[in-house]
Amino acid sequence: MINTSTESIIRTTSFNQPSSKQKRLPVLLSILFGIIAGLFLIVVIILAILFGHEKNKTIRYSTTPVEIPVNDTNNLCLSPYCIKAANYFLESIDESVDPCENFYQFSCGNWIKNAKIPEDANSHNTFEIMQLEINNDIIDLLSSPISNETIKPNAIVNARRLFSSCINEEAIEEEGIDVILSFINTELGGWPILQGSTWDSSTFDLTNLLTKLGQYSVFTLYYVGTYPDEKNSSSYCIYMGQGSLGLSARSYYINETEITQAYRQYMKNIALALTNDTSIIDNDINDIFEFEKTISQYFWTPAEQYDQIQDRTNFSNLSSTMNTTFNFTDYLQRIYRFGNVSLIDTDIVTLTELAMLRNVSMIIDQQSSRTIQNYLIWRFMINMIESMPKKFRNIKQEFKKIYDGITSQKPRSIKCATFVTRNMGLAVSKLYIGKHFDKTAHKESTEMIQYIRNIFTDMINQSVWMDSISKNVAMEKIRVMSQRIGYPDGLDSDNITDFEKIYEEYNFNSSYIQNVFTIIRLAAKHKFQILREPINRKAWTHLNPTDVNANYRPWFNDITLTAAILRSPFFNKDAPKYLNYGGIGMVIGHEFTHGFDSIGRQFDKDGNRIPWWTNETINAFNEQKKCVIEQYNNYTVAQIDMKINGEQTQDENIADNGGLKEAFLAYEKWAQTNPNVDKKLPGLAKYSAEQMFFLNFGKIWCSKSKDQSEKNDLLINVHSPGEFRVIGSISNLVEFDRVFGCKPGQGNSRINKCLVW
Repeated sequence: MINTSTESIIRTTSFNQPSSKQKRLPVLLSILFGIIAGLFLIVVIILAILFGHEKNKTIRYSTTPVEIPVNDTNNLCLSPYCIKAANYFLESIDESVDPCENFYQFSCGNWIKNAKIPEDANSHNTFEIMQLEINNDIIDLLSSPISNETIKPNAIVNARRLFSSCINEEAIEEEGIDVILSFINTELGGWPILQGSTWDSSTFDLTNLLTKLGQYSVFTLYYVGTYPDEKNSSSYCIYMGQGSLGLSARSYYINETEITQAYRQYMKNIALALTNDTSIIDNDINDIFEFEKTISQYFWTPAEQYDQIQDRTNFSNLSSTMNTTFNFTDYLQRIYRFGNVSLIDTDIVTLTELAMLRNVSMIIDQQSSRTIQNYLIWRFMINMIESMPKKFRNIKQEFKKIYDGITSQKPRSIKCATFVTRNMGLAVSKLYIGKHFDKTAHKESTEMIQYIRNIFTDMINQSVWMDSISKNVAMEKIRVMSQRIGYPDGLDSDNITDFEKIYEEYNFNSSYIQNVFTIIRLAAKHKFQILREPINRKAWTHLNPTDVNANYRPWFNDITLTAAILRSPFFNKDAPKYLNYGGIGMVIGHEFTHGFDSIGRQFDKDGNRIPWWTNETINAFNEQKKCVIEQYNNYTVAQIDMKINGEQTQDENIADNGGLKEAFLAYEKWAQTNPNVDKKLPGLAKYSAEQMFFLNFGKIWCSKSKDQSEKNDLLINVHSPGEFRVIGSISNLVEFDRVFGCKPGQGNSRINKCLVW
């Protein structure tokens, strides 16, 4: 994600332990003593610099009751980790800013000033830095010669084979696109834009085309998937809703802009790279775009999807529910048959955007078969371009330069590591955790989870807007909420029988494009065949252990912390607890709170979407969240002079606010139970432990983005920009005001706090 010119910056600003790749050289005892003496001298110099930094700064913000001398080394953490951590903060903080006025600028000012957005990215932030480190580790793990893999699990052999075929650009160039074009012509009915007037419209069959595309995980008009039944989380059901647009947001199609022009040119350049017949290309491209523009107005935005009423029917009634000329019953039957499943009348179908499905079906009735065929194959081509020779990827890059400001492609090895991980996540994770995961993270994060769970339970019990009936069921829900930490149980086991079964059909060769077809077809087949399988609540879905992320699954009432996020700066076993609670602690609280946001509060403790709060409490919750929505609606991203959508981001904002409060109170509880354990960081001894908690929270969300990236995020992202994840959350916390001595209404401190949790 970040080019090699920024690697040193990443290693300086990240304070992970040294890489296990560093080799130990055999040395004589005398040399060892010399090294130790040298290291001691270096530490002394570093401390002298840091102490000098302390003495040259006025202590304005400390609220610690007892003053600790800044040169008292007994109260300082001088481990290698703590010295790196201190440097991490000192390079970021802008102490010319009063934290009460703008805590984000205080936490991130110097980092923002010095950070460079890589040419192959549209933003630069903690998550991307961490993910790059993970991806580089994955590249090393997947680069092991296949000839040496005879004793490895077959799944890992095939993951490495897939990676090897992906990075072999010479072979990709030699193979060209004949396989793709042959597939389009023989399986999908051809691409009219390449065939001019010779394309035969009499062969057009929309149901067959959508079915074929679905077998290769392409869902453009209508999305079909298999997920736990929201009314009965112990079984699966069918979900159908809107597909996707070529441009990410509906608003892009309203007016002709530089982006829409670049999108049209993108289509044209791909077509011109494939045919010499240019006679009707422009007409076809115009028809494709106008069709997509027409259907785009019926696509729901993320804000509109909140609190939507989902329609629920059974398979026998689907036709009458849809009331369209397009035969959705036949379509679903065909696509599930690909997974060896025959649908029956009682199968449940949940329709997530029924109005969109009906309207798009009506528009299709009014379009020529040529336009629809052209459009659907164009969208298939978009999905396949990364598997094609370089000239096609370069055409895509020209579009991305306009669309999101990315001026160069990522290294092929990074792209390939990402592709293999996305498609064989557990195989890659088995390699990763065996070499890079510190298992003490599991024990310590479990302890933190319990502290935060207890605090959240108290917060629910003390809520002034919930009635006693709703409080009791809410406290029971948080009590039984389960957690998945690091990676799935058994993934680190030497018994690989179950692991091998997951990937038993994954067999790859040296042809990358053939491997891509194989893997996307297998993924689609799995999507449909699980309809008849029992629910496995322990299965990892949506996240791989190597994703720097965490989530909450409402239908299972559980949270996930990946192995990749249990690293610095979120977590380190050697870190003072104020850093861990300000990092992964806030993430834990954030995911807990998702169980009680606008969507999560609709699911009970067993993951079923049924009413389980009283109407009075639901109405009170809706009033509380209005405050949060209005608060974030009033934030403007100055870089592009564009406001945040408080409706679209409401649940993430509620989770940020609740999660930060829970983590802070949990840290205070831990510190009361474990007094005088946490030591201060050198160069930062003037800051109390509580202030350092907030500093780590603030530093984690430091971010720098290109203008177009900011705009795209504001249009489609359900998260607020990093700046407002910080300011929005701390502005509602009286605890922050107390810790930094802020007056109500001063700077980023709100007089009227928005308190949902």
